[in-house]
Amino acid sequence: MSPADRHRLARDAGFLLYLVNRTGHVMGVQILTVAVGWYVYQLTRDPIDLGYVGLAQFAPAFLFVLVAGMAVDRLDRRMILALCNVIHVAVTGLLVVVLWAGAGGMAAILAILFVHGIARAFAQTAVQALLPNLVPVETFPRAVAWSSSANKVAQLAGPALGGGLIAWTGDGVYGAAAACFAIAAGSALMVPPARGVRSAGRITLDALLGGFSYVWREKRVLGAISIDLLAVLLGGVMGLLPVYASDILHVGPDGLGVMRAMPGFGSLLVGLVLARLAAPRYMGPALFVSLALFAASIVVFSLSTLYWLSLAALAVYGAADMMSVYIRLTLVQLATPDVMRGRVSAVNSVAINASNELGDFRAGVTAAFVGVVPAVLAGGVATFAIAGLWTWLFPAIRRVDRLSDVTPGRT
Repeated sequence: MSPADRHRLARDAGFLLYLVNRTGHVMGVQILTVAVGWYVYQLTRDPIDLGYVGLAQFAPAFLFVLVAGMAVDRLDRRMILALCNVIHVAVTGLLVVVLWAGAGGMAAILAILFVHGIARAFAQTAVQALLPNLVPVETFPRAVAWSSSANKVAQLAGPALGGGLIAWTGDGVYGAAAACFAIAAGSALMVPPARGVRSAGRITLDALLGGFSYVWREKRVLGAISIDLLAVLLGGVMGLLPVYASDILHVGPDGLGVMRAMPGFGSLLVGLVLARLAAPRYMGPALFVSLALFAASIVVFSLSTLYWLSLAALAVYGAADMMSVYIRLTLVQLATPDVMRGRVSAVNSVAINASNELGDFRAGVTAAFVGVVPAVLAGGVATFAIAGLWTWLFPAIRRVDRLSDVTPGRT
């Protein structure tokens, strides 16, 4: 790759605005997640309520997956991103009103988070589908690496800032979240019109289900999406971090912020390396290796009573997840025609993003019955099993070498 190609993305105003949008959105979500998780656990002291917080945010992604996909395939993806972030600003303000008034309790918080989840469902679908419209195919894998790195920077800075603001300013943390969402909305409006093909024709049941149909037919996409869904469902630990910070490691809200940031730190390191690689090879086998490391980090974290070891395990957790996300997201987008990207991205967003909340719900419910440590440990062991089984079930993924060679419909 020539020096000009290496720096093409750095000179692309549309791509840079896209990075600002994604960073602002994810940072706002992370700050808000830390704030709500800490407040809810201090309010009820019951880990199952953390599971309900996750469920309230997952349910919209599941319920609106068809509508979000069709909207992103038919409407301006930039405007969808802007509107969703404006809704996030409003949601943050409503949470502040509820907290200050002390009214409504968990029911009011969960209702507001449900609206938050609807906006996230549309935003996450749009942000995935928009990127292939902004950069050429030959630079797309590198663009995914930079985009994922920006995402992880937000995951690194957001939780640490959120935990610090809780300790230093209390409810001031919600103002920071609202500011991040406002920046994301503004940058989305400034992204130039993107090339791409828009879906046309009547909206029928077959059209609405087109994303699911394509995923089922294209086995590489099916394998990539399904393994993420199951790995996150079984291996989710982030929702239980308030319990570890408060009751097991005894590190308080500052420590919680650092713990939530460590996966982002590990992810960022791997993302920066991937962003410098022109065309890494053996990406199919690398996907399954990264999932095995992801599972191992969960097992270590579940059993650790040492703060430094827990932080190290969370860093590996994030690094392995970054490698997995990079491979899966690039593969799914390049193996999908643009006219279908919104609907396929809607299906994928449930696995990549909303399933984090469903995984938190699974972890919270399991922890309520068997205890926190056994719940996390069981999830790590199950994730090991899934990685091994999917290696055997999806040989088409094992055969993937360079991601830039992936095209729609080839298996």
